[in-house]
Amino acid sequence: MSDLLKVKNLCISFGSGTSSKEVVHGIDFEVRSGGETVAVLGESGSGKSVSCLALTRLLPEGSACSLSGSIEFDGQSVLSLSDEELRKIRGGGIAYIFQDPSVSLNPVFTVGFQISEAVELHCPHIEDVRARVIELLELVGIREPELRFGSYPHELSGGMQQRVVIAMALACEPKLLVADEPTTALDVTIQAQILDLLRELRVKLNMSILLITHNFGIVKGFADRVLVMYRGTIIESGSVESVLKSPQHPYTKGLINCIPRLGDVRDRLNTIESSD
Repeated sequence: MSDLLKVKNLCISFGSGTSSKEVVHGIDFEVRSGGETVAVLGESGSGKSVSCLALTRLLPEGSACSLSGSIEFDGQSVLSLSDEELRKIRGGGIAYIFQDPSVSLNPVFTVGFQISEAVELHCPHIEDVRARVIELLELVGIREPELRFGSYPHELSGGMQQRVVIAMALACEPKLLVADEPTTALDVTIQAQILDLLRELRVKLNMSILLITHNFGIVKGFADRVLVMYRGTIIESGSVESVLKSPQHPYTKGLINCIPRLGDVRDRLNTIESSD
């Protein structure tokens, strides 16, 4: 498999002048084409989400935020693309799903209307938009898709809302799906269903996935490789099996020890001292 996404020495800073603060410090990683799943793990504030938003330059531009390094997607340098060229990658090449579907969906429009907007924007060649939307709803496992086409977000459960968001992300069959904490707002049973759905779609669409999470418990059996982020730096990477069996960094060991196990009584985790 070839590299679909290659990130080299990516640095992200917010602010300008003396108030500038670097939050991501020269990270390198890649995602291969053809259905590879890479998980990015770390606690809140470690730089996971901001790094993934940078992949399609979704961060505020200008003096508020600056990017340096290299982001190459499907042979194109993302940081040098024009706005028009970038729009073709957003949704069409790289699509996103986020952790709270109720925030991702507009409460005053039907789910059919919202998915139709995505289809019309990115796939103007499709003549029967309604049929395509119903096909997408079927693809993500929503029953009675013709009926749900006219439903509003509040009429759906959290799990169904997340399926709608996934359908919207798949409108143009992207090569890379960035799933940012896609199961955090859902109960455990629905979490498993969403992960199973993503696993099935990855195979069916030959789509690679970049999964952002803080939970090692959902990575085993889902991801091929894992990147562990701490304070804006990738401190450990490797296959899921190797990192889980023999973690090298104290932070990785701490994340793994956070996984609850029945009947396992543990002491309080030791704090990793900051170098600042």
